[in-house]
Amino acid sequence: MVSRHADVQAANRDTGAFSALDGPSLGSPPEMRGTMLVSMDGKPHTRQRKLISAGFTPRMVGRLEEQARTWAVQILDRALEKGSCDFVQEVAYQLPMHMIADIVGIPQEDRGFLFDLTQKILAGGDPETPGGLEKSRAIQAQMFGYAQQLGREKRANPQDDIWTLLQTVEVETEDGERHRLGELELDMFFFLLTLAGSETTRSAIAGGLLALHENPDQLARLRREGVTRAAVEEIVRFTSPVAYFARRATRDTEIRGVPIAEGQRISLWYPSANRDEDAFDEPFRFDVGRSPNHHVAFGGGGPHFCLGANLARREITILFEELLKRTREIEVLEAPTWRALSIYNPILTYMKELPVRLAAA
Repeated sequence: MVSRHADVQAANRDTGAFSALDGPSLGSPPEMRGTMLVSMDGKPHTRQRKLISAGFTPRMVGRLEEQARTWAVQILDRALEKGSCDFVQEVAYQLPMHMIADIVGIPQEDRGFLFDLTQKILAGGDPETPGGLEKSRAIQAQMFGYAQQLGREKRANPQDDIWTLLQTVEVETEDGERHRLGELELDMFFFLLTLAGSETTRSAIAGGLLALHENPDQLARLRREGVTRAAVEEIVRFTSPVAYFARRATRDTEIRGVPIAEGQRISLWYPSANRDEDAFDEPFRFDVGRSPNHHVAFGGGGPHFCLGANLARREITILFEELLKRTREIEVLEAPTWRALSIYNPILTYMKELPVRLAAA
């Protein structure tokens, strides 16, 4: 278990010594090896990352920001009409899921079905969920089936969205050859984007609201000064949505004097690194003006730095800008409840419910 900021950052960046091929979880199934961005290294990882990044043109990214604000306004207006709501499900979850649906070009009539599938997959390891892991895997198969069908539709009837671009985009790699994404690669990226892209941003938004509620002086500061880049980075550091990623040592090495043998697994604990007193002054204090703030919530740099980091930052910024603009009071009605994905995949420990009352400005 690697828990100090400097060690987590160094190991995360050193893909030569610590391989991601076995997947991000200590319980990742063997068939995941080398199939997703989070379970690739070296040239295959660089190639796929370059191909995916090619779909996010400046025009597409600009459009996503406009869409994010439109969705944020609609989501918050619905919540304000109700007065009281579950902030996690009815606000924090809605924005990233609709943004992912916009990226992929999912029709409005399919979104309820897809959102429901995502929730059921995430709940599959919860002991309170009937069916458990086997039911979750069956639902995963449904999601893959939907991704394949959507891909076929995009290729047959191209549209002006990122998913259509990713079906056809080509890039030239260092070997001089031109490459494009295969069908399986697209299916796996769809799965990764839908789950990881929604849950992490949802957790940051929900956890950020709770932190502001528990620190009213910081909430008042945001209302005075606006939602700054520093405030967003502090929300991400403080909530640290990803609990850990696992790596496998490719050679004998050591971390902080502890020997690590070739083939051994290590786990990089991001929330702990983001509370390291060697890296942060008063690390357990929530400070929306914190500077510097070299958190590792997006992976700490290197080849595996989160591809969606900038989109997540914009979603968090826009959601809190609109929330503070539209409310005069935010009351947390009950203590939040929490959930881990499961014993099989405890990468995320996230807020399940947060009942709130929102009073319109």
